[in-house]
Amino acid sequence: MFDYLHGLLFDILLTTDGRTTDMLETLMDDKMTVKVIRQEQLDDREAAPFGQPSGGPYYVRESVLIGEKSGFVVSHNIALVCSPHVPLPLFEAISSKQEGIGKTISALGLQTLRKLTEYGWKSADEAVDLFDRPLALQFPRMKDKAPYKKYTMSFGPVPGILLLEYFNPGIVMHRVQRTIVDNQKKDDLT
Repeated sequence: MFDYLHGLLFDILLTTDGRTTDMLETLMDDKMTVKVIRQEQLDDREAAPFGQPSGGPYYVRESVLIGEKSGFVVSHNIALVCSPHVPLPLFEAISSKQEGIGKTISALGLQTLRKLTEYGWKSADEAVDLFDRPLALQFPRMKDKAPYKKYTMSFGPVPGILLLEYFNPGIVMHRVQRTIVDNQKKDDLT
């Protein structure tokens, strides 16, 4: 039964075009906080594989989402942001490195069109970033393949963000174990 639910939850997470952060917060019963690992501007040569130069800078941002209460690393994310195709308030918030992209989009009330371009499962050795360079996933003791999805976010006719998200394969088990511990604590109080 656990394996079925585990697979079902990840199938939903990987194929949805909705706000992933909201789903993760519901699944984990924990608010997500962002920790930016790196954020840097790309030159036109580095950005060329992602489309026509737009006259504006591209930025790459690598981050992890962490449960605020649990400290559990839930996802490892790489975003390519094309500044001319992203609303200015969103771009400024991303630049400040304080909030996750999904949270900021929601807080600003922005409408997006998300298009899923790829999803599946990869081992730690197979994980790559948006440039197909090896990526060291920030999931301690990762034994199973990590689910991932890649999609674009558009705020107009041209995609403004390309996002690659890897999810900790242990999030469902972590939540189950936390629920058991919480229930035991409640039973001890009664």
